[in-house]
Amino acid sequence: MAQAKKKQKNNFKRFIKWFWILFGSGILAVVLIFLLASWGVFGEMPDYQYLENPRTNLATEFISSDGETLGKLYLDDNRTPVDFSQLPENLINALVATEDVRYFKHAGIDARGFLRALAYLGKKGGASTISQQLARQLFVGRKAIGWKRYFQKIREWVLAIQLERSYTKEEIIAMYFNIYDFGNNADGIRSASRIYFGKEPMELRTEESAMLVGMFKNSSFYNPRSHRNPIGTRNRRNVVLAQMAKYDYLDEQVKDSLQELPLNLNYNPESHREGLATYFRMYMQRWLNRWVKENPKPDGESYNIYKDGLKIFTTLDSRMQKNAEDAVEAHMAKLQAEFFVQNTPERNPTTPFLDLETFEIDNIIERAIRTSDRWRVLKGQGKSENEIRASFKKKTEMTVFDWNSDSYEKDTIMTPLDSIRYYKTFLRTAMMSMEPQTGHVKAWVGGVDYKHFQYDNVIQGTRQAGSTFKPFVYAAAIDQLRYSPCDSLPDSQYCIEPLKHGNMEKWCPKNSNGKYSGKNRTLKNALANSVNTVTAQLIDQVGPGSVATIAKNMGITREILPVPAIALGVPEVNVYEMVGAYGTFANQGVYVKPVMVTRIEDKNGTVLYEYVPETKDVLSKDVAYTMVNLMEGVTEYGSGARLRHTFGKNQTRYKEIITGYPYEFKNPIAGKTGTTQNQSDGWFMGMVPNLVTGVWVGGEERATHFKSGAYGEGASMALPIWALYMKANYENETLGISKEEFAKPEELSINVDCAKIAEEMKKELDIEDDLDDLDF
Repeated sequence: MAQAKKKQKNNFKRFIKWFWILFGSGILAVVLIFLLASWGVFGEMPDYQYLENPRTNLATEFISSDGETLGKLYLDDNRTPVDFSQLPENLINALVATEDVRYFKHAGIDARGFLRALAYLGKKGGASTISQQLARQLFVGRKAIGWKRYFQKIREWVLAIQLERSYTKEEIIAMYFNIYDFGNNADGIRSASRIYFGKEPMELRTEESAMLVGMFKNSSFYNPRSHRNPIGTRNRRNVVLAQMAKYDYLDEQVKDSLQELPLNLNYNPESHREGLATYFRMYMQRWLNRWVKENPKPDGESYNIYKDGLKIFTTLDSRMQKNAEDAVEAHMAKLQAEFFVQNTPERNPTTPFLDLETFEIDNIIERAIRTSDRWRVLKGQGKSENEIRASFKKKTEMTVFDWNSDSYEKDTIMTPLDSIRYYKTFLRTAMMSMEPQTGHVKAWVGGVDYKHFQYDNVIQGTRQAGSTFKPFVYAAAIDQLRYSPCDSLPDSQYCIEPLKHGNMEKWCPKNSNGKYSGKNRTLKNALANSVNTVTAQLIDQVGPGSVATIAKNMGITREILPVPAIALGVPEVNVYEMVGAYGTFANQGVYVKPVMVTRIEDKNGTVLYEYVPETKDVLSKDVAYTMVNLMEGVTEYGSGARLRHTFGKNQTRYKEIITGYPYEFKNPIAGKTGTTQNQSDGWFMGMVPNLVTGVWVGGEERATHFKSGAYGEGASMALPIWALYMKANYENETLGISKEEFAKPEELSINVDCAKIAEEMKKELDIEDDLDDLDF
């Protein structure tokens, strides 16, 4: 008996011994496995420095002056990181309840979850913690297949523990949300919430957070924009809501009500060709490319504008930009519809061109073919010219711009050659708005639709200025000769002799209606109604050279030949420079160069650039104010008077294309309309004390235009856009757009009180009834 007890005791000792040997061996084996994994035996592991600062591609972000994201620049990853503090509680709860309910209790590995997954072979859920999933996305990659999966899991464990040592729980959650690809260019939670719901993450509702967390299972399969699984996406969201209720983040009644809701997407794609301020963003892309070349990093490398997460603080106001785009859209759709009515093949065999011979039209089309992307791409592929030309005559499926479609585009079949002619029929536009005191550009619209018309007419396009150039002539006359708006000159034919001021032949400009009143007109009346004969007399007195100098000092960089014809607007200018120039008048004679960027920061908030205003004193306060007073006459009883008054008696059809009329502005407005020869270009420059805006409308080709001045003048083509834009601005009082009088110098040396004279002239010439006959 004693021997048996002794044997039993020895057996127990051996058992204990082997237990500890096996237990110790297991511990050593686990330690060895972790060591081997950390040494990279099971796959390459990131070094500690990379672990401390994991590199992810961050999109460059354009931020408006009112703090809104206008858009982003990126190649592959549209990612803008957010801090944990910028994530709503319901989003955190949804993630923890669904992916890792013991997240705040473990150190990277959930032992209980692992044992459960092992016991049930994963049928009751996996064991990957949030930290492990982040490790996989940052450093490991896609799930491995077969036996390699076990080695991958070990690497994830090691990395998860290292992440937990390097970061707080909150930081890991923020990284997890920031790294995930939610599809549709929605990289990271901020892009996802903006793209799918049109809001910042902190504004997400519980059901919206649940949908986004549900996408972690498979963002492709559970994508709300995908046609593969529309019902499954909603069901997956409801699973997340159920998990939240299960772990007491929601009560059952709230869960049930939320599960009944539809997804309620508010889809806002963030692509380079869509969204707010597309033309501006593409201009900024070119601007940034130049900036990074001139401003390298401290180590000499160049910033990558697509990956380094730069923040570009712009001057644009997102609310004013939206108002500008809405105004362009509203008016251009109606104007284009009228253009199509007037330019049908039955009425105009050469549509959309006017006044051209067949060979001239052929030259336009040929030029368009050779400058097209199709020609460039096929040429780069080594195709022969005959092959390329043949491709232009082959019908193909394409999506083209169409004002009548809900999305402004339609699918069709046509030849690329026909598409070239089709796009020539569309009127183009440009609009820019600037605060004259600071030069801050507040709105920028380079065309009707960037996706289909990528030429930016704000800064790339130059067209003849028409009568909008006349204020430079008047400014020179007032500055040099001290003219007053009340001074008058005869409205009669006036000729400038050959060889005078550089002209080679006698120049006798006519008024647009071919008529001369033969009576004196005040300068204010003459500018208000774009009387060419008076402008000719002024430029003859001051000389075209002085006019060109003033224009250049006010920011017009294009070459201006010092010939008398510049008085009627033959110089080619763009909207960007014209707005800057007119800002000089509103800013008491000081030119401020338009500015679009106030500051650039890197991803850590370090300031890389701050703008310094570029200014120049051009005119005295007296002259600048006098010019403003002159241009107020344009909107009081001149070519811009429809901003305040009604049309004539027989203009019912005409009113149909003037969007939003009557406008009934009561506040002081200075401005100038402009129309070039054959109605090829319509301009309107409008000013209030703290905002200067320029609008241009015309065809891509000068031969694409309205046949009559009634529809093709600046007051019809461009002025309505300004009016719609300003009405929307005034409706939002937080924008602070002035309705006050323009600032008047304390001691004004020029007489501007011409009210009585103007009223008498208005009656005498019966201007109100003849507005449609005058040169606008």
